Amino acid sequence: MRFGRTSKAVGVAAAAALALSACAANTGTETPEESAEGEASGGNIRVVEVNAFSSFNSNSSEGNVDINGKIAYATHSGFVYINNDLEVVENKDFGSMEVLSEDPLSVKYTVNEGVTWSDGEPVDGGDLLLSWAIGSGYFNDATTDDAGEITSGATYFDYAGDTGGLGLTELPEIGDDGRSITLNYSEPFADYKVAFGLMSDGGIATPAHVLAEKGGLADEDALIELIQTAPAGDPEKPVERPEIQALADFWNTGFDTKSLPTDPSLFLSNGPFIASAVTPDQSMTLTRNEDYKWGPMPKVDEITVRYIGEAPAQVQALQNGEVDIIAPQASADTVEQLEALEGITVERGNQLSYDHLDLNFGGVFKDEKVREAFMKTVPRQQLVDSIIKKLNPDAEPLDSQLFLTDQEPYEESAANNGSEAYAEVDIEGAKELLAGATPEVRIMYNRDNPNRLNSYTLIAESASQAGFKIVDGGLGASDWGAALGNGTYDATIFGWINTGVGVSGVPQIFKSGNGSNFNGFSSPEADKLMDQLIVETDPDKQDDLQIQIDKLIWDSKYGLPLFQVPGVDAYSDNVTGIEYMPNQTGVWWNFWDWQVVQ
Repeated sequence: MRFGRTSKAVGVAAAAALALSACAANTGTETPEESAEGEASGGNIRVVEVNAFSSFNSNSSEGNVDINGKIAYATHSGFVYINNDLEVVENKDFGSMEVLSEDPLSVKYTVNEGVTWSDGEPVDGGDLLLSWAIGSGYFNDATTDDAGEITSGATYFDYAGDTGGLGLTELPEIGDDGRSITLNYSEPFADYKVAFGLMSDGGIATPAHVLAEKGGLADEDALIELIQTAPAGDPEKPVERPEIQALADFWNTGFDTKSLPTDPSLFLSNGPFIASAVTPDQSMTLTRNEDYKWGPMPKVDEITVRYIGEAPAQVQALQNGEVDIIAPQASADTVEQLEALEGITVERGNQLSYDHLDLNFGGVFKDEKVREAFMKTVPRQQLVDSIIKKLNPDAEPLDSQLFLTDQEPYEESAANNGSEAYAEVDIEGAKELLAGATPEVRIMYNRDNPNRLNSYTLIAESASQAGFKIVDGGLGASDWGAALGNGTYDATIFGWINTGVGVSGVPQIFKSGNGSNFNGFSSPEADKLMDQLIVETDPDKQDDLQIQIDKLIWDSKYGLPLFQVPGVDAYSDNVTGIEYMPNQTGVWWNFWDWQVVQ
């Protein structure tokens, strides 16, 4: 499980209040050709996303926003993907995972011969080794203080996920075939099948030969040699690694862009589609990768991605035939509008996503009493009533940081984690904790998202009654993600969504110093439990560990989960193959089945 950032109520995007593009729309209804199997093929499908694209590296902390991940999913391949039954499906056309030993765990990962990047270079052992170095934190030697600030050493690759799993392995060697590496784990790793990322994370997403060039090395062989010879990270004896730092510096930010780079090496594909055009903050075009043959084969030649933030504008675009597929922010009004349209299919369901308010463990909230006071002012029931209730009459405030309401351990965890203390607003209790103080709190959120704006407004009004001075720190749809963890705010409202498999997403967010731990939460006790969690293969014991971790998070006055979000997708009769998916890929999970019909 790896979490992706969300900022819209149906999944993993930040909503942007953008007008429809003034350029003429592609109708998406050109006559399809017949494939060898007798199915219609070719044509263009137009899908709407709420968030605006911002990076070709969705695995970095800054690039880990839903739209970036969906583009990575369509343009990259990997060993596995997840279907809408939340099952891990091996992509054997891409490569294989061979368990050589179960005790100790040893797994050989091999990319099939003929799998290439879109510049013709093979996807090989060097790419796997680079992915391992990034995902294992092998070179990291940073030491952090109680606030999560680095006091010595460095964290090199700003990886959004947890490094604990691959961190259980020793430095691997590339196989004689040049296309494989074998990972020897010191302990069982619960998520070894997704060790090299899911296709929803971009799979094998960074070409080693490109990073070598951009990082100042001669070629991929030089990068391989550097990884194999540079000293491993040791927080007790940190050393400078300037060549590794140069690689990491480029990986961390060099693929970030709102437009299509003039250098095609910055957006290479090893998947079904290649980015071919981008209009910043408006749209992106993906074109079929003619060389791709190592995974599910798409039926269309082109996908146009439109960025439309407001749900009414999405519905209008679908009604006018300007787009084919939308996943608007869920609301009762939106569903009612969609269900009144002719020739439109509407699909609804829960998402593996939740909205939350996080408080920084520094600045004004360094004092636990101030954090607790602020939490007492948050009108969670009012948020549910105003944002979710009309769509889901049974909705309640979410009372767990780790479990959603339809997961079996939720009730037990919610009953024991201390969440009942924040079931109702307690202004007087907050005032008592503040003892006359009037702290200034800057709240960052996606100001272009109606639900986020609603949440901010209600929270700000309530907190002001207790004496807090609230500063509106809202940012635009393509900017809020990059601001996470940068120290410019005190609290933030956004959301997480997970893949629905594995447990590695827990330390990704909550372990001390990890890339997605944006608010500086640090608990040695919780860290130890998370170390146990990733090597525990018994599901019942995994639940027990997460229940303990959940309580420690609540005890720390971390902030508050707000609600689980519902989802709604809609598509026109001009397309088929769309199936509902509750995880972070959403409608994209089986984009290869999308098809234009007449």
